[in-house]
Amino acid sequence: MLTADFYDKEGNQVESVELDQRIFGRKPNMSVIHQYVKAYWANQGQRTVKKKSRAEVRGGGAKPWRQKGTGRARAGSNTSPIWVGGGRAFPPTPIDRHRDIPKKMKRKALLSTLSAMASENRVKIIQEINLEAPKTKVIAEMFDKMGIGGSKILFLSEGKDENLYKSCRNLNGLVFKRACLVNPYDLLTCDFLVLTKKALDSLTEVFA
Repeated sequence: MLTADFYDKEGNQVESVELDQRIFGRKPNMSVIHQYVKAYWANQGQRTVKKKSRAEVRGGGAKPWRQKGTGRARAGSNTSPIWVGGGRAFPPTPIDRHRDIPKKMKRKALLSTLSAMASENRVKIIQEINLEAPKTKVIAEMFDKMGIGGSKILFLSEGKDENLYKSCRNLNGLVFKRACLVNPYDLLTCDFLVLTKKALDSLTEVFA
């Protein structure tokens, strides 16, 4: 039976919570995770870099001057890369390296990553946090009490909470997201996963 430590909103451990085996108890499929990460990185580039070649710049047409007798170097076109205003030799052009990620692959990679983290006791559950105003110090002290302060933390919450978001955004190494937006890459790049109770219920409802 897999369990995760449950903390109150001040960072004190209260009890242990049983995790759903259908989400956190699977055998990690490293091949699927690898494929997902490769596709994720391939899709991150904007691919907007573009320079004009000699075939694309304005100009060309008539030969600038006759081949012989002028004393100047031979020239066939004013779009040559050695001319000012000419095209660029071997210019960079956008290359479409986009990879489609099937929904089943993304789901399997997500569940595999969650299961791997749960087996290593890197999943923490906390009570709902209700802040009347943004308080970064409150969040920092809570993580310090939990013993994970200074680590790379992925903090998942359910719904939109502007005060909680503003309290988390200035903490180094902390990524705050809504539970519905989590992806396998976020999980792979963090040391600990911290979920509110509602976020855990939401993941269980969607993926179990």
